[in-house]
Amino acid sequence: MDTDTATGRARPGASRLDRLDRLPFTKQHRRLLVGSGVGWALDAMDVGLISFVIAALGTTWSVDSGTLGWVASAGFVGMAIGASLGGLLADRIGRRQVFAVTLLVFGIATGLSALAWSVGALIVLRFFVGLGLGAELPVASTLVSEFAPPRIRGRVIVILESFWAVGWTLAAVIGYFVIPASDDGWRWALALGAVPAVYAVVIRLGLPESVRFLEGKGRIREAEDTVRRFERSAGVESPPAEAEPTATVVPRASSAGIGVLFARPVRRQTFALWIVWFCVNFSYYGAFVWLPSILLASGFDLVRSFGYTLLITLAQLPGYAVSAILVERWGRNRTLATFLVGSAAAAALFGLASVEWHVIGAGMLLSFFNLGAWGALYAVTPELYPTPLRGTGAGWAAGVGRIASIIAPIAVPAIIGVASTGVVFGVFAAFFVIAAIGALALADKRGQALDEEIVDETAI
Repeated sequence: MDTDTATGRARPGASRLDRLDRLPFTKQHRRLLVGSGVGWALDAMDVGLISFVIAALGTTWSVDSGTLGWVASAGFVGMAIGASLGGLLADRIGRRQVFAVTLLVFGIATGLSALAWSVGALIVLRFFVGLGLGAELPVASTLVSEFAPPRIRGRVIVILESFWAVGWTLAAVIGYFVIPASDDGWRWALALGAVPAVYAVVIRLGLPESVRFLEGKGRIREAEDTVRRFERSAGVESPPAEAEPTATVVPRASSAGIGVLFARPVRRQTFALWIVWFCVNFSYYGAFVWLPSILLASGFDLVRSFGYTLLITLAQLPGYAVSAILVERWGRNRTLATFLVGSAAAAALFGLASVEWHVIGAGMLLSFFNLGAWGALYAVTPELYPTPLRGTGAGWAAGVGRIASIIAPIAVPAIIGVASTGVVFGVFAAFFVIAAIGALALADKRGQALDEEIVDETAI
């Protein structure tokens, strides 16, 4: 740490970003991680609930699978738009502001979805749910990555992403106990998804704004106060006021538009990242949104289908745990590629499953590898771009991925209509393999400070 060993004080003249990066993991870091993670879990609960809701609506409202696919896809249309706009806004008005507003939007829309009187109304409301959710996820990972100590940054982001498994497990529990209880069980389930609307207030008041963002906007006093808060938490004495650096302003791009993502220094990373995000989204949402319905169509009753889905979901947590270790030992790209290859193998096995133990075992392997891959993907994404473009880069990558998540829920019923479940999961396996190849082209920046340099938009 860049401190005076005699006084335990940060050395005068060190930049705020250096002082922040050299701190150990403190209570302030943990508060930020848990605060963001709880919001992440609530997001996952909402996305997970819709997979159980559409399975229930198929019997309660006698809706065909093609129409139900649009219920799921409408949310992903909103997520695609939300992710792109959310990233741009995060680079303009701040990470924390966007994080809080998006939680509020999707929480309120989810609560209103419980009152839907028709499939059409539910589709419209799911669009607004997705709008908020899509913007929140890349912004949250960007905010946490900009505070995490470089030597464990990847692990911290994987732990953040692991809250997704907690939320999806909550969705599976609600799906198992609440939805089958009555014809209106799905309404009660969605009503529980309104909790994020209340939590958004806590997020807005409690979490710090990114120091890198504040300096980039010239808000030096706020940036200094935030760094001092983290230093106090670490037991490090801040430098005296007269020794504070007058400015450590992060350069800003003249435009944070999408064109900057294709400037020469980051162009190759953008293409590779978009391929990975697209393929992972297609396979993940194609499989897990329809998983309860696929089990139901295979002859299991509603309760057993939901119970098996709960068991499969629980395997997500050890997948995240292993990924959190490997991203700092193997690196981001190697860990991501390994988990994607494992996902491909698990998807192929699930497509061949014919007995119950085979279905559960292959499904748990798919959960383990797929969610471990998600953790590594969220760890590597913010690191590939400099601060002025970090929110934009992460948001557009997620937005491109959401295009695949729009297509997948619609494509699955169409494919099953002309082929078998095995063919569907064979397609998922192929997408995972393509994603693994793309992952190997991503830069590995474990242990390095986040890049603050400007990207020349004219260097296309």
